[in-house]
This record gives sequence, C-alpha cells and structure tokens, in this order.
Amino acid sequence: MSVRSEALGGCQCGSVRYEIVGRLARAYACHCRDCQKQSASAFSISIPVPRKNLQLLGPLASFDKRSDSGAMTTCFFCATCGTRIFHVSSRSPQVATLKAGTLDDASGISPVSHLWVSRKQTWVQLDPAVPAFAEQPPDLASWRQTLFDL
Repeated sequence: MSVRSEALGGCQCGSVRYEIVGRLARAYACHCRDCQKQSASAFSISIPVPRKNLQLLGPLASFDKRSDSGAMTTCFFCATCGTRIFHVSSRSPQVATLKAGTLDDASGISPVSHLWVSRKQTWVQLDPAVPAFAEQPPDLASWRQTLFDL
C-alpha cells in the first residue's frame, strides 16, 4: 500500500505531467474489457483521486464511451502520444480514476481489491486474501471511500 503526501506522473512522451496534492488513495485492479483494452493487458491498476487534487499540465484529449457498468465515462489521454492518464465516470464526476502506471514511481502500489473478475483472463491468478468482486461492489460509493480511508 502506498501512502504519499504528493505523487508525480505523466505520459510516455512527457508532454503531459501531473501532480497529486494530498495523500494517494489505495489502488485496485479492474478486469473489465475496457481496462483490458486501454492497458493492452489483462487488467489495469487504478487509483481514485479527487479532481481538485489533480493538477495537470500539457495537452489532453478525451473521448466519451459507455462503460461495462452502464455509466458514461470520459477518457483523458495525452494528445501527443495517446497514453491514457485518467478517466471520469458520470456517476462520480468529482473523482478522477488515475491509471497507476502513469505515476513516476509506482513501486509501492499494490491493489487492495479486484473488480470485474467475471471478465478476467483465465490465466490470471488472484491472491485469495485480496477481496474480489464479480462486477463492482454493491455499494460503490462506500467501497470507494474505503480507498481514501488510510
């Protein structure tokens, strides 16, 4: 688990940089098809960040799409290299879902839960000690708050 007072990150080409002010919340792994596609892997590691705490510099582009949960999601990425930086759900527009791989130092990041395991790749083995949800937690807002309760 990572507890930091600030975190820095950015895209692959360096055109987009960001700083997170305040403590970094806990991370989670999402195995939905959207996360598989955007990460070009089996899942993505995400960290919720209050948008007011995310300070961005650089050219971002975005597109909207419907997520597996049915919510509309705005996906933000570097306009130069295409690296996905974060997304924002219509269900919680005050929270950015940061892609943990964009952190300059992601070495202390470890997911505290897994979402959408009903769509995980069959070869992925999960630690039985880490909570897993077939889709999303039944009370998503309360679950998300636990990520901030350090």
